[in-house]
Amino acid sequence: MKSIEVVGTQRSEFGKKAVKAIRKTNAVPCIVYGVDKDENGNPVAKSFTVKYDGLRKLIYTPNIYIVNLTVDGVTVEAIMKEVQFHPVTDRILHVDFYQIDETKPIVMEVPIALEGLAAGVKAGGKINQVIRKLRVRALYNIIPEKLSVNVTDLALGKAIKVGELDFENLQILNAKNAVVCAVKTTRAAQTVDTPVAAAAATTTAAVDAK
Repeated sequence: MKSIEVVGTQRSEFGKKAVKAIRKTNAVPCIVYGVDKDENGNPVAKSFTVKYDGLRKLIYTPNIYIVNLTVDGVTVEAIMKEVQFHPVTDRILHVDFYQIDETKPIVMEVPIALEGLAAGVKAGGKINQVIRKLRVRALYNIIPEKLSVNVTDLALGKAIKVGELDFENLQILNAKNAVVCAVKTTRAAQTVDTPVAAAAATTTAAVDAK
């Protein structure tokens, strides 16, 4: 998996007023948690800010990354867990990061890449990818940048479901009956099928007449 650098500054002020002030400086409030625990074993979150432009390449991309997150000179490896956007402007409001422990599995959404030309598409159908990413659990150094799904044998009217997929050392967390992709019949496919069906019917009729 590729890595990306994100640099932040630790926060010292909190509350709604402080958050508004942070955003006015073109920065985004963030937290990172995952490794540090309190005396009760609960995760301890570290609050910091990142300049808006420092997050764009991480968030506005179909790719996934290991984040080399540096806050006040201290660097940890992390993944982006959650992003909050403004409901109207889609501006980034808050980002949660999760620090990686290389001995423990993490959960990530990994992009799906369809490979091959489906048989149903050759017959005039149209392939529809329903799920763009799969939610998987694994050690971070095992998770790939993408998950390849071969659709070569996918016929007209057929679908590939999550339960049919298997990737080594990855646990897929999506529902097994969820459709990943399907080939839908189009008018072009129906037009192709009609002469074939007519020819088959004519041949059958001729045989029956003998």
